Amino acid sequence: MNISLAIGCDEAGVGLRDYLRGKIQNDPRVGELTDFGVPTKQDRTPYPRVGLAVAEDVREGKHGRGLLICGTGIGMAISANKVPGIRATTAHDIYSVERSVLSNNCQILALGARVLAPELAWTLVDRWLDLRFDASSASSEKVQLISDYEKEGNGHE
Repeated sequence: MNISLAIGCDEAGVGLRDYLRGKIQNDPRVGELTDFGVPTKQDRTPYPRVGLAVAEDVREGKHGRGLLICGTGIGMAISANKVPGIRATTAHDIYSVERSVLSNNCQILALGARVLAPELAWTLVDRWLDLRFDASSASSEKVQLISDYEKEGNGHE
C-alpha cells in the first residue's frame, strides 16, 4: 500500500530530513513525497510555518501522512495539532510510534534532530510507514470523541 507523504523541517532538522528523505524516496511503501522543509540550515523560516503547511496539506487530503523534523519535534507537533482534524505526535521510541497510529490514528509524526540519532530516526519512520489505524479497534471510539469535540467546538468561540 503506497502512502503519499509530506515532509518538512526547520533549520535544526535539515540534516535529519536529508538523511530520511534519502531513505524514503526509494521506499516502495511511499508513492509520493513532497518536501515542505527549508532548503538549507541558513534558512530561518520559523518551524510553525512548516508544521502548519504540512498539517494543512494532510488535512486537505493532498497527502496521507506528514513527517516533521525540528530540534526536538515538540514545536512541530504543537503547530500541526493546531490544524483542525490533525493528530500529530512526537515519538522517540518504537512503542510510542506504534501506539500513535494504532491507538490514536495520528497522521503526523514529529521527530527531534537534536535528540535522535539518524539510524534510530529511520528505524522509527520505517516502522511508522507499515502502520495503519484500524477503525474497528477499541481505540476508534476514543479517537472519535476527540474528533467530535473538535467539530462541536469547546465553548470558547
